[in-house]
Amino acid sequence: MTTPRTVVPPIKCQGIKTKLVPWIHSVLPPEFDGGSVEHPLLVPPKADVPDSRAAWIEPFMGSGVVAFNIRPKRAVLSDSNPHIIHFYNAISQKKISARSARRYLWKEGQELSRSNGEHYYHIRERFNMHGDPIDFLFLNRSCFNGLIRFNHNGEFNVPFCRKPDRFSPAYITKIANQIQAVSDIIDAADYQFLCQDFSHAIHAANPPDIIYCDPPYIGRHADYFNGWNETQEKRLADLLTTVPCKFILSTWHSNAYRNNPFIHTLWSSFHVQTRPHFYHLGASEDNRNPILEALVTNFAPAPVESHRESGNQPDLRASERREPTLTTARHNQAARLRSRRATVATVPSSTTMM
Repeated sequence: MTTPRTVVPPIKCQGIKTKLVPWIHSVLPPEFDGGSVEHPLLVPPKADVPDSRAAWIEPFMGSGVVAFNIRPKRAVLSDSNPHIIHFYNAISQKKISARSARRYLWKEGQELSRSNGEHYYHIRERFNMHGDPIDFLFLNRSCFNGLIRFNHNGEFNVPFCRKPDRFSPAYITKIANQIQAVSDIIDAADYQFLCQDFSHAIHAANPPDIIYCDPPYIGRHADYFNGWNETQEKRLADLLTTVPCKFILSTWHSNAYRNNPFIHTLWSSFHVQTRPHFYHLGASEDNRNPILEALVTNFAPAPVESHRESGNQPDLRASERREPTLTTARHNQAARLRSRRATVATVPSSTTMM
């Protein structure tokens, strides 16, 4: 059987789950059929979309890569960042299309090249004044490292990537194709994009629904529109502990240097699965370390075979094979990490982490 190609969304963000989508998909309960008949947050179903039982709910939509690849029939995709929601609503409402984005990026890309990059700051100033979703796309795809970062005044403040010829014809075509792919997915289903606090999305869940949470990774280098701290993490844990439906939470378990303490406290009563992953973030290669990614669920997922990601992705197992070259301290850290991973991957956390 041919593995479906992963849809890559047009918006980039920190911690994007593109390479983790197959893993997340593999833990879905077999009874999940992708939509609910009358979900309290959803608009009336489209005439050509058959009714079904459950809704896919994301309180932290981010790029939307998980939902766009799970492809539920019904989805409530929300985020506290209004610019992400405005962008996807613009696609849903046909205010942004592959064709219009292609024209826009070609025009503004020519200005960017002629100005040797200075035009980026003109677009950034215009976006911070008016918040046009198409300007948000331009900034997201030409800023440093694809970051989404705002200051305390709500202004986008990421600098230019220093590539004046960023919007080459091939790059514009790539983005246009990504917009078209997302547009086709939205057209074929019943999706609603909402700007709201994560608690509102969670409170609206019904028993047949599934909540997928991908909050900022506390303790990691993450910027979020409204910030993220220990209080928010505890608030999320309290809400998920009492939800009437199943949930899946993405977070980090550990790396070669430190652990996520909340795995052993806030999330210790749930099931935890792990696998190595590598995020391409940070200006220096020294800051781009592999981590042990975790999926936390309030149900027992079916066991799945461990597999490596495609491409030349360093992972924690590769680090362990090189243990003889590590210092004694790092050797001990890697050994402890190996022991934790083997335990957590095979037994529910409620019995292994107490």
